[in-house]
Amino acid sequence: MPETDRRFAGAIPEIYDTYFVPLIFAPYAGDLARRVAAAEPAAVLETAAGTGAVTRALAPLLRDDCRYVVTDLNPAMLDRARSRQPADPRITWAQADAMALPFDDASFDVVCCQFGAMFLPDRPAGYREARRTLRPGGRFVFNVWDRLEENVFTEVIVAAGAAVFPDDPPDFFARIPHGYHKVEQIRADVAAAGFASVEIETVARESVAPDPEQAATALCQGSPMRNEIEARDPARLDEVTRRAAAALASRFGPGPIAGKIQAHVVTALK
Repeated sequence: MPETDRRFAGAIPEIYDTYFVPLIFAPYAGDLARRVAAAEPAAVLETAAGTGAVTRALAPLLRDDCRYVVTDLNPAMLDRARSRQPADPRITWAQADAMALPFDDASFDVVCCQFGAMFLPDRPAGYREARRTLRPGGRFVFNVWDRLEENVFTEVIVAAGAAVFPDDPPDFFARIPHGYHKVEQIRADVAAAGFASVEIETVARESVAPDPEQAATALCQGSPMRNEIEARDPARLDEVTRRAAAALASRFGPGPIAGKIQAHVVTALK
């Protein structure tokens, strides 16, 4: 995986959190938080926490005595998450690689991860690492995006990037966020990590934005697609964003817009 696919730095964390999280991540953060809280865990580990969308949704639902460890590989993203979270003695923040977690075996009742599994260089190995940190009977709860065609705003943005760079289209979204969507492959990878049972539910939600410009900014400038565009020609970032906004306006209208998003939610038991 190119380093640009995992680089969430510079202007990205703020744009990601301000525009991208409300656009597509917030609806699933609430869903994941409810699933985790239903287990009434005494200890939770969150990996690939990003700017804290799940953290903000989950913390109010956890027991007063719950230990909640929030991690991410990217310091800039974790700093943003920490700055948005009210002071909470239950929460510990730590930079950590989900492929090599710095925690003892059998330390947590639940490990959760929102839209981070797609970035793992070896998914079964990453899932084994999550399983290692779980207590017997613990659960691993995570979600991944369904195919690009089920996530219409992103599909439009990918096409806009290809129109600007037809010979070398930015393909981050197709390769990574929407490149790991086959349920049978996900199930096989989780089973290969040694989990006793695997349940996968496909969940559709609606993505909303106040206007096409904000949606285009979120997707083009608040994600590693920005790194791809700037690697090709940094002067054309605004052009791609404008084209994406125009394409969204043409399809969904110039005012507030709404479109389908869809993801798979996985619950695996140790």
